[in-house]
Amino acid sequence: MRILCTNDDGIHAPGLKVVEEIARALSDDVWVVAPELDQSGVSHSLSLNDPLRLREVGPRHFAVRGTPTDCVIMGARHILADKAPDLVLSGVNRGRNVAEDVVYSGTIAGALEGTILGFPSFALSQEFTLETRNAPLWDTAKAHGPDILRKAIKAGVPKNTVININFPACLANEVQGVQVTRQGKRNQGFLKIDERHDGRGNPYFWIGFERIAVVDMPAEGTDLAALAARYVSVTPLRLDRTDEAFSATLAKTLG
Repeated sequence: MRILCTNDDGIHAPGLKVVEEIARALSDDVWVVAPELDQSGVSHSLSLNDPLRLREVGPRHFAVRGTPTDCVIMGARHILADKAPDLVLSGVNRGRNVAEDVVYSGTIAGALEGTILGFPSFALSQEFTLETRNAPLWDTAKAHGPDILRKAIKAGVPKNTVININFPACLANEVQGVQVTRQGKRNQGFLKIDERHDGRGNPYFWIGFERIAVVDMPAEGTDLAALAARYVSVTPLRLDRTDEAFSATLAKTLG
């Protein structure tokens, strides 16, 4: 089985080494094509107005000056043009990708592009909190990732579905199990605009995050609830975003 690995944190990110280890638990035919620089939050962007620069950093390891989407296309259509990958793994992201994160995430986008190209694809993310950011949590993804992937592959991943896996912010032996979840929704009150001034007094801004005083209780069955209870969250995400229920109502109204 040929596996293509990518991420959005960049070619030197520790999580990329973790996803490679997970891949090697499944196969010895593993290739890494990842962004030259951190591409967190770029979503499913595709470079059309800028050239892509490709650099071989080691055997079967390549860096692309582009987005995760660019990396998957470059890997599947150029580097592995002689024999396409059988599986695409994107991650392991430093930080969870749940709820609305799936819209912004470059990690999710890498897996989405693999799905679009016709390959079973998985996005993997390791949750960290302020309290656990220095804990050896990468071992949690390494310990539980391979078995989850084997079982999901055996079950058969639908052609238009990407599997979003999030590992909870706890040690490997503290994980309570695995839950198949739906995408959650959280309070967006934590978003803030941080205004600063440069050396000439001109304003500039950062989009930032802050801890909210009261954390909403996540809805049962969601990715948020699973991680809060120390379960690995496995969420199938569909490429087809059509709201079929409202389509019927809209058709009656517009017809």
